[in-house]
Amino acid sequence: MANNRSDPLSMAEQAHPAMGRVRVRTLLTIRWLAIAGQLAALLMVDKVMQFNLPMVPAMITIGISLAVNLWILTRYNSNQWHHDRGATAYLAFDIVQLAVMLFLTGGLDNPFALLFLVPVTISATILSLRSAIYLGVLAVFCVSFLAVYHLPLPWPAPGFQLPQMYAAAIWVSLILGTVFLMFYAWRVAEETRRMSDALAATQIHLSQERELSALGSLAAAAAHELGTPLGTIALVVKELLHGQPEGGEVHTDLELLDGEVARCRTILASLAGDPSAGVDPAVSQLGFDALINDISEDYGDDDTAVRVTANAAMPGTPAPLMRRSPELMQGLGNLIENATEFARSRVELEYSWDAEQVELTISDDGPGFAANILGLLGDPYISTRPDSGRMGLGVFISKTLLERTGAALHFFNRGRGLGATVVIRWPRHIIDLTIVDAVSDGNNLEQ
Repeated sequence: MANNRSDPLSMAEQAHPAMGRVRVRTLLTIRWLAIAGQLAALLMVDKVMQFNLPMVPAMITIGISLAVNLWILTRYNSNQWHHDRGATAYLAFDIVQLAVMLFLTGGLDNPFALLFLVPVTISATILSLRSAIYLGVLAVFCVSFLAVYHLPLPWPAPGFQLPQMYAAAIWVSLILGTVFLMFYAWRVAEETRRMSDALAATQIHLSQERELSALGSLAAAAAHELGTPLGTIALVVKELLHGQPEGGEVHTDLELLDGEVARCRTILASLAGDPSAGVDPAVSQLGFDALINDISEDYGDDDTAVRVTANAAMPGTPAPLMRRSPELMQGLGNLIENATEFARSRVELEYSWDAEQVELTISDDGPGFAANILGLLGDPYISTRPDSGRMGLGVFISKTLLERTGAALHFFNRGRGLGATVVIRWPRHIIDLTIVDAVSDGNNLEQ
């Protein structure tokens, strides 16, 4: 099925900030908190606990961080976005500034050495993997440097030193914590980003379908409203024709006008007769069997046949009445189209229903789903055609749209080389409009 509309994924990417961007306000707030925390810790240790610290170089280090924040405030609007490179540079400064503070206050003997994990974790959640790795390497280098070179921590007992084994264990724990948290946080954030983008693409896709449906309804309404004035124009033109001699210039112009009016009425009739544009419940609500036949007519070609089969339903149970919603039409359409692209010669649609459940099976005689993706189908960016250059959102969009209608989807292969199968099941009380309307009417009567 041809589709000339814009790619929903690219539209979703335009609607959201690109990966690796962070608001100026966010980094400013983090650094203000760091400055306040460092000042409070220094004053507490030096003034309250009476430990001798190199306060002048420590205050200069904090002052540099303060100056950087003030410089950012004068250069950028707090609502602006830092690109990946700029955010990486600012977080790298925070790591180096923390390293200098720890160098002046005992190195890894200082329990605040744990704060190295903060900028690394932040970078992993908002930046690209490459930038997160750069900052992780910088943090590892600073931790390793401080393990060897640093001013002594002013212990209460003169000459006290931590055992070398304990100091080495602190170094190892910080290195492992930095690497683990960096990759763990990046992985979790990346999954969130991918799911968010995929859901945005699905929403845009559904919005496009609803806009088309609304456009069809508008066309039907326009055809209905314009029918009356066009009829009046046609009547007046015919009356004027009777009063003009044939062959005259006015008669010729009136004949031309009459033909154009007839042409307009034909166009409006075709618009009003388009089922996809109608708002009549007889069109927007179909029996399940009629709905499946209607969808299947848009697919298949000379090489691939789409065959619809009705399995035995419960005797005396009428076909469920279903709404011809954009979610249902687009979700099923995507799956049928996917099956026709893989099929060698045929696609089979088998449907059935009973008093409890409505079921549709879509199967093809193609190669089947690849074993390595079978358990992942329905997740975003999992492509059934890895060499096609597509983003792998088709099945995800179909699954998301159909689940909004109450469906549950199951994917499996019928056998080696026998094709792929998708089974879609709805609880009848959710999808059947006759049951839904009856429950709604009963609730209204109770109220």
